[in-house]
Amino acid sequence: MPYTQTHKMKVREKIVGSAAEAFRKNGIKEVSVPQIMKGAGLTHGGFYAHFANKDQLVAEACRKALEETIDLLRSAAEHKADDSKIQTVIDYYLSTAHRDMLEKSCILPTLSSEISRSSEDIRETFTEELTRFISFISGMVGNNDQKSMALISSMVGALLLARSVNDSELSQNILDASKRYAKELVSIHTSF
Repeated sequence: MPYTQTHKMKVREKIVGSAAEAFRKNGIKEVSVPQIMKGAGLTHGGFYAHFANKDQLVAEACRKALEETIDLLRSAAEHKADDSKIQTVIDYYLSTAHRDMLEKSCILPTLSSEISRSSEDIRETFTEELTRFISFISGMVGNNDQKSMALISSMVGALLLARSVNDSELSQNILDASKRYAKELVSIHTSF
């Protein structure tokens, strides 16, 4: 008896979820299809029943991971007053918890350099999702896309550097300094 469409969709979601976690933690090139399938509790042979190739999975995993980041940040800020939502987002994004929780954190600091050398399909999906993330942040900074892009770039760079150093005090200082300046950036009311 063939599997139902609902079952196939649930299996596909498990695979995408496994890939999103693995890519966030280890990057794209370091993760194989068998590792992803094992992480989903499945055998390697079933992969091609759901995806044409790894690139298709990478694109879907990027979409899922950025969607999860937006949901997480929205949830962290949802009960805050409008003027403090962005402050909460900055505090969460540049926290040690977010820095250390690779498999659940934002993919931007982890995958951007790999994505820049990936297929056009992956880059297209990544661009769409980054644009959605810019729009999400822009809504908290007076619908100012330029300020949103500058803020995201600053936070992503800070998180990347804080993860890259092997000195815990320096890592914390990068997060703290970046938090202060990110909050200053969003409090500036002038147009870019």
